[in-house]
Amino acid sequence: MFPFKWLRTHTFRNRKSGVTNSPDPPAPDQILNMYKGKLVTESLEYTERFILDILGENDDFVFRHIRILARYPATVCYLSTLTNESNLEQEVFKPLMSAHVPHLVEQPLDKEHLKRAIPEQILYHSDLSIETKLVRVVEAVLHGYVVVLVDGLDTAYVLKSRSVKNRSIEQPQTEQVVQGPREGFIEMLETNLALIRYRLPTPDFRIKTMRIGKLTKSQVAVCYIEGIANPSLVAEVMRRLSKIDIDILLDAGYLEQYIQDHHLTPFPQIHITERPDKAVANIAEGRVIILMDGSPFALIVPSVFSQFFHTAEDYTSRYLQGNFVRFARVVALIFSLVLPSLYVSMISFNPELIPTEFAVAVAGGRAGVPFPSVVEVLIMEVSMEVLREATIRLPQQVGGALSIVGVLVIGQAAVSAGFASPITVVVIALTTIGSFATPAYTAAFALRMLRFPLIILAGIFGLYGVMVGLILICNHLLSLKSFGVPYLTPIVPGDYEGLKDSVIRQPLWTLWKRPTFLYTRNRIRARKSTDVNSEQSSVLDPGRMDGKEGEH
Repeated sequence: MFPFKWLRTHTFRNRKSGVTNSPDPPAPDQILNMYKGKLVTESLEYTERFILDILGENDDFVFRHIRILARYPATVCYLSTLTNESNLEQEVFKPLMSAHVPHLVEQPLDKEHLKRAIPEQILYHSDLSIETKLVRVVEAVLHGYVVVLVDGLDTAYVLKSRSVKNRSIEQPQTEQVVQGPREGFIEMLETNLALIRYRLPTPDFRIKTMRIGKLTKSQVAVCYIEGIANPSLVAEVMRRLSKIDIDILLDAGYLEQYIQDHHLTPFPQIHITERPDKAVANIAEGRVIILMDGSPFALIVPSVFSQFFHTAEDYTSRYLQGNFVRFARVVALIFSLVLPSLYVSMISFNPELIPTEFAVAVAGGRAGVPFPSVVEVLIMEVSMEVLREATIRLPQQVGGALSIVGVLVIGQAAVSAGFASPITVVVIALTTIGSFATPAYTAAFALRMLRFPLIILAGIFGLYGVMVGLILICNHLLSLKSFGVPYLTPIVPGDYEGLKDSVIRQPLWTLWKRPTFLYTRNRIRARKSTDVNSEQSSVLDPGRMDGKEGEH
């Protein structure tokens, strides 16, 4: 009896009697862990039984017996749901079974000659590897590879023929731009790496992969540029990823929660993007990008607070245009965070700060409202959050109609019924629009969460409560770090090169050094003489071209 048969009858539930022989359920991948060091033997029957006992009950598992060169018994095994079966005939079965190499058919081959001849002369597959461990063979089948086993050989030939249906490359849904590339990451890791690779045709670009998850065995890729990225940063990223011990890893958001520095904070410390051009720009600055198979998002580490309010369009558009839009985002940030609390504090505690005419209009609008201003604002904020969540979860056709109904009908009905005043509806509308103007969804969500405690503090203590709340938020931001980098860098601590691209972006030709806080190995990214307008030459100036028309 084979050793793995003992596991089947003593560790797992007996299929005939339905009785569990072992009191403790097995851990994930228990069989593979127990036979981690077991090698492929020359007995084809033994290897077949090992694989069949683990994968044989799957209906998509294909186990086909063939004869290589019509002489040597072999077995081809794969999962039909993960393999392109239409290509197997030309890439696997035909080369193995046909006599396209005459001198190999005419004379019998010994084991060593056959072992060398299969990968060198018989199989002409572009991606072929040799495995000697049984566990690696099973894992290769589970990941969509085709495995060829030959009787008398202690090696298995693994061919990559994975084929999984995936969506085409489309414009990113969460980071749309007017001017800039239209490509976005998809769920296939190979495609995402190709989108980065063709933008970085340099031999210094590095990709390091690992598998995380006992059940999913999700492939994770760490991307950086050697010679620019700090080696300590790369080592720390690899260390944190290698420490993750989880059964299922389905999205890059799982990785973010494991490797971030601080967990009890609403602010994200890792930037998420689905734009390849943005990922490449951060790699060139000295950051590290983390991609995962099955997720269309890339993690950027380390990240600072100001980075969440930058977009790719800030750099593809002209200097003045980019700065104007970036300044508008800063105003939207202030609106989304403090506008409701300032409104509550002024209405409840400091009405003298409001101009007289405006105060009379506000008082007239609130005449029929039975709630205090803080309760009124909280009711409207909660209603807006519920409406926003409902709009996101509903189908696209229904969600658009619901948003219009919510803004027009529900808002007007709330004012008419006396639940809210018109000025409150305007304040909540400006606040909501300000949160929509924040490019990063995770950062906008953090500001939405902090609005509620600020409103409560404003309702209890007035402007003093608002100031105390803002001071606490600033102190919390000062305490955060992302892979050791202070969260408010380059403002606190100050970094001159980083300040060139924080609230205001200076012209591209002045950004000739990489940010200091990344401690890159190569700080220079452009020459100082890159400004082509420093020595202008007006070749078509009418004053210079008079009398020169037609000269050759």
